[in-house]
Amino acid sequence: MTGPHPAVAAVRRAVRNLLAECPGVPAIDVALSGGADSLALTEAAVFTGRALGLPVRALVVDHGLQADSARVAAEAAGVARKLGVDSAEVLTVDVTGAGGPEAAARNARYAALREHQRGIVLLGHTRDDQAETVLLGLARGSGPRSIAGMRAVDLPWGRPLLDVPRATTRQACHALGLTPWEDPHNSDPRYTRVRLRTEVLPLLEDVLHGGVAAALARTAAQLREDSEALDALAADFLARHGKPDIPALSPLPASLRRRILRNWLVAHGARGLTDAHLRSVDALVGDWRGQGGVWLPGGLVVTRTHGRLAMNPPETRGD
Repeated sequence: MTGPHPAVAAVRRAVRNLLAECPGVPAIDVALSGGADSLALTEAAVFTGRALGLPVRALVVDHGLQADSARVAAEAAGVARKLGVDSAEVLTVDVTGAGGPEAAARNARYAALREHQRGIVLLGHTRDDQAETVLLGLARGSGPRSIAGMRAVDLPWGRPLLDVPRATTRQACHALGLTPWEDPHNSDPRYTRVRLRTEVLPLLEDVLHGGVAAALARTAAQLREDSEALDALAADFLARHGKPDIPALSPLPASLRRRILRNWLVAHGARGLTDAHLRSVDALVGDWRGQGGVWLPGGLVVTRTHGRLAMNPPETRGD
């Protein structure tokens, strides 16, 4: 008796390994678009869910951005039912908001999935998606947190395929007799990710003789470990000191100082912080010359007064 195709086995193994890191989840939800990544993921989730005794549901988000989007969503849900999910639901969303169509669609999709999730939500991001995310982070210059890419587990989200190449999910679909839906947006050069996927990464693979996507994914994993260590040290500092105490902050390495400051700022309502914002706030500690306050998004301002940092308006409101 022969086993499953190697690609099918690889996807199933990735799902099993991720769920082993999440004991106690009551159910598995799969974000299904109908593309190769999410189809292969759905089959693997059904296979693994049966072994673990967990119900599996497919969540198909209809963004309404294409004329036949309702048909595509309904067909994807139908395929999921044939694969053996316990249920399949189509979630219709309105794509609005700032940041361009990609960001608006992503925000609407995540909001709908979060609202309807009942367990861990498995997302079909592959190693290639991780490589693209790292390149986007490099281009933005927004520091190691951005370059660290996506987390495999960030509940309720689970991304079991971050070490699996996109080619493997296509091979798995072929072996399973599945015909993936080809999203026309994935070949539209107006989108930055599409140009990264079709132009930049192939060029890098050619010039650097292959292995670039895997190397970028490894880099992301290493940076994520470093970032998590800094987060733990920053949380410990704030637990002991309560607020950014300048005498205690001053002798610390700049990278740790900025992580402590970032955590403090976010806890007090700061959003949309850039590296420039953090360096300016850090200068109030590590490069103090009597400068004025640092303005942050949302009308917040951080000042140094009498040897301590304060944020207004939250601190003036008693927060």
